[in-house]
Amino acid sequence: MKIQILLGASALALGACAQELKPLPYTATPLPVVAAQQAVTNAAVVSPVRYQNPLAGYTYRGPTGPRDWRTVNEEQSEGN
Repeated sequence: MKIQILLGASALALGACAQELKPLPYTATPLPVVAAQQAVTNAAVVSPVRYQNPLAGYTYRGPTGPRDWRTVNEEQSEGN
């Protein structure tokens, strides 16, 4: 705990004693004209968004009962 206080105090002391750097003279770059870059939106080109049911085409595949896993694996193998 004492070492953390010592490190914090030394960081503050070094920061206070640091030489202030003079900013370099520079010219500010002007901002681009954004109005000329915006795309024109044409409503005729955009297709309307229609609702699609996320569960369309879903078929329930419930468990059919306990079966031997070796038989099930052989039925689903690529060789069949």
